Amino acid sequence: MSEPVLAETAAPAGMLADLRAGLSLPQKELPPKYFYDVRGSELFEEITRLPEYYLTRTERGLLERWMPEWAAALRPRALVELGAGSAVKTRIVLDAMAEAGAAEVYVPVDVSAEFLADTAARLQAEYPSLRVVPAVADISEEFELPGGLPGPMLVAFLGSTIGNFAPAGAAALLRQVRGAMQPGDRFLMGVDLRKDPARIEAAYNDSRGVTAEFNRNMLRVLNREAGADFDADAFEHRAFYDPAEHRIEMHLVAPGAQTVRVPGVGEVRLAAGESIRTEISCKHDRASVAVLFAAAGLAVERWQTDDEGLYALVLGAPAE
Repeated sequence: MSEPVLAETAAPAGMLADLRAGLSLPQKELPPKYFYDVRGSELFEEITRLPEYYLTRTERGLLERWMPEWAAALRPRALVELGAGSAVKTRIVLDAMAEAGAAEVYVPVDVSAEFLADTAARLQAEYPSLRVVPAVADISEEFELPGGLPGPMLVAFLGSTIGNFAPAGAAALLRQVRGAMQPGDRFLMGVDLRKDPARIEAAYNDSRGVTAEFNRNMLRVLNREAGADFDADAFEHRAFYDPAEHRIEMHLVAPGAQTVRVPGVGEVRLAAGESIRTEISCKHDRASVAVLFAAAGLAVERWQTDDEGLYALVLGAPAE
């Protein structure tokens, strides 16, 4: 195999800063936003259909059960979805809003511009009377929701994506959401609940290896976008549950010593067995969600779980 050719153009400044900071830590880490090029987004959609990955189908069942009732009561005219992805479950929300006679505007927010454009085009074709306003933004940093939307507004954060944020980061994100909300607006969130660790770990270590390929795809993104020369196939996928932190950690492990070159960063050395943490996924219960909401100026208005207690659908309102 020939050596990878380093890109002549510099990576975006934000990406270089992330690489420089994350790869210099004692426990090397990279932000999970770099999973999501087109290939990464496709792989994640495949993960959501795997038998071990209970999260998506359980959340979908909860949305089908509760959104018609909630939309009829709230009659939201605008839906803003953070981390929209392919918007598969969004259709359940939009259909419930349309049935309530209230669906006017949909704002999908996502970090992957190409994937977002495709999602927006498909939804616009499916809902011709709906105004679709895609917004490219990195929700792990400061962002602004589009202004001038008709109210009431429903902000949705589905897929248990809140788990990718440690408590302080989750509270900071929710404060940004709360800052854009008016008294009649609501916040809809999906939450993966604390349960038997074996059930959780199985969801991140599927038998077909799709999650492992999704994990390694991050290195391919960085090779292409930052000109790095990671040998992605040489890294092993590892995901485990940390009971003290109530979270899954996903890592890429170097089986042997490696030296990686990143233009603008320099050489990064990994010892045999050393890992790069690529994602955390915090698991919650009602008490921990209430704490996060309170820190952001929100209050839990409705809380619904599936029959097994695997997952919760939460509706939040601005705290008085």
